[in-house]
Amino acid sequence: MPLIIALLALFFPRVIILILYFLTSFFSGVYDSILLPVLGFLFMPVTLIAYTYTVKAVGPGSTTGIIIIAIAVVIDLGLWRRGSRRR
Repeated sequence: MPLIIALLALFFPRVIILILYFLTSFFSGVYDSILLPVLGFLFMPVTLIAYTYTVKAVGPGSTTGIIIIAIAVVIDLGLWRRGSRRR
């Protein structure tokens, strides 16, 4: 089941963010204000999910956390590039 959610997060990251926000407590206690999650939702949704996961599961300063966040940034930048190519 977690693998299916992870694959859906790559194809529909904003939908997964909304589902996680409204149906779970995934984002609670990670962010102090609403500004960063809103900007993440608009511009880098996969990175928002990855950062929240690393803060809750492994810690943002760990090597594993940094690798997960770096991969998410590359995926988000790839999504932006694909979107600009379509136009």
